[in-house]
Amino acid sequence: MTEPTASPVTTARPDLSALAVGDVVGTREIAVDRARLVRYAGASGDFNPIHWNDTFAQSVDLPGVIAHGMFTMGAAVALVEDWAGDPGAVVDYQTRFTRPVPVPNPGEAVISVSGAIGAIDAEARMVRVDLTVTFEGAKVLMKAQAVVRL
Repeated sequence: MTEPTASPVTTARPDLSALAVGDVVGTREIAVDRARLVRYAGASGDFNPIHWNDTFAQSVDLPGVIAHGMFTMGAAVALVEDWAGDPGAVVDYQTRFTRPVPVPNPGEAVISVSGAIGAIDAEARMVRVDLTVTFEGAKVLMKAQAVVRL
């Protein structure tokens, strides 16, 4: 018996000539629960107790367990990767962390992400996508910008 093989996902790349500053590239919501934090900790090696222990997190003046900042950052840029049709097209990504994302137990935190074209360099075939990343209506990432080569 042969093992099943995954078919490659083919996504159309955006047409640079059809883009304009302000165009929305997409929106999504990301549900984060404690199980997802555990999986991320295992993959990243970040086992800081603020990401799994309520008592410890509260002892350092946090509201409780919070999502990893790098998880939030990575989950947000996935919107741009999907829009671009190739994660390798993202050649630069920067942000500032402004607020933690508390993750209840039981339950989940929902992070909202939207992206819009912030700048276009037609000669270099690059676009800057500005991301808005919020939790409960407040920004958790500030100046989140991804540069994409098309």
